[in-house]
Amino acid sequence: MKISRSTRTTCTFILLVCFLISQLMVNNVVSECKRNMVIFNFGDSNSDTGGYPAAHGIRFGFPDGRTFSHQPSDRLCDGRLILDFLCENLNMNYLTPYLESIRPNFKNGANFAIGGASTLPKNVLFSLSTQVLQFVRFLQLQSTGLEDLVEKDDLKNALYMIDIGQNDLAGAFTYLSQAQVIEKIPSFISEIQDAILGIYKHGGKNFWIHNTGPLGCLPQKVATRNASNLNDLDDYGCVKSMNEAAEAFNNQLRDLCKQLRLQMKDATIVYVDMYAIKYDLIANSSTYGIQNSLMVCCGYGGPPYNYNANITCRQSGCTLCEEGSSYVSWDGVHYTEFANSIVATKILSTNYSTPPLDLHHFCT
Repeated sequence: MKISRSTRTTCTFILLVCFLISQLMVNNVVSECKRNMVIFNFGDSNSDTGGYPAAHGIRFGFPDGRTFSHQPSDRLCDGRLILDFLCENLNMNYLTPYLESIRPNFKNGANFAIGGASTLPKNVLFSLSTQVLQFVRFLQLQSTGLEDLVEKDDLKNALYMIDIGQNDLAGAFTYLSQAQVIEKIPSFISEIQDAILGIYKHGGKNFWIHNTGPLGCLPQKVATRNASNLNDLDDYGCVKSMNEAAEAFNNQLRDLCKQLRLQMKDATIVYVDMYAIKYDLIANSSTYGIQNSLMVCCGYGGPPYNYNANITCRQSGCTLCEEGSSYVSWDGVHYTEFANSIVATKILSTNYSTPPLDLHHFCT
């Protein structure tokens, strides 16, 4: 049966309307929490709510933050991050960076994530192992009875989120072949295992683990790829070799979660398939009203990617898309608030989680 163009357009419109309604639910769902929700987050710029600028004595000003706060938000995004949307859904404060010294609020936990962080090298600023050491220090200070920290009873039920690995893979691809990158993945996974076990040793029982997204779909990677190798692009224009490495990383991370569930029988470990969620934004972009899923909002150069390594977002000469327009990529590496809201909605659906637990499970 042949489907007319008008029918396809109508179906796409209906899907888009349904999606936009679900987007409104991210912010309007009444929290089911019966106790104070506490989250400790570990990761990189995908969930850094201000750790990097606090550490380096800078601010992330315009155009970052233009969509939501209309002022410096200290996030590498035009608005809110995925973590921010999850906190809103739980009716809790946005997570304060561990390194923030000006009026910090740690009643709902702390954010140890730092832009540029990776699993390796170990024990450097601000690797995953260092973030765990900072968490241990936080616990030591909390035990002294300092005010404005997590209450002892709330700490028992805290949720530990980990979202890291993208920078390890990206960094490895700058000097290694795909095969060599894949050979290094077990060392990245080992660091995540050590982090989980280290937190568990200090009383952590609830873990929320994000796998890594499709690295090869970041406009920065697509625009700077080896253009002579046309066979390295998939049907949607993403770099296949990078995405295959990301999937190899995710397979090993999923296996680690399975292994640790057997080893830590009194713990809950939720594995969230961020790759599937984010790749869907590219593969089914028209469903979300996105015209060019690989086009950068804040960049330079125009179509097809609007990305130039010499004139990137925040530099003189960069151009901005119209505020409120539907873009996946903010600056070639980080997602827009629009995309982050879609990802958060899908996380909250539990359809991409193993086991399929709702976030509210950890505060009821």
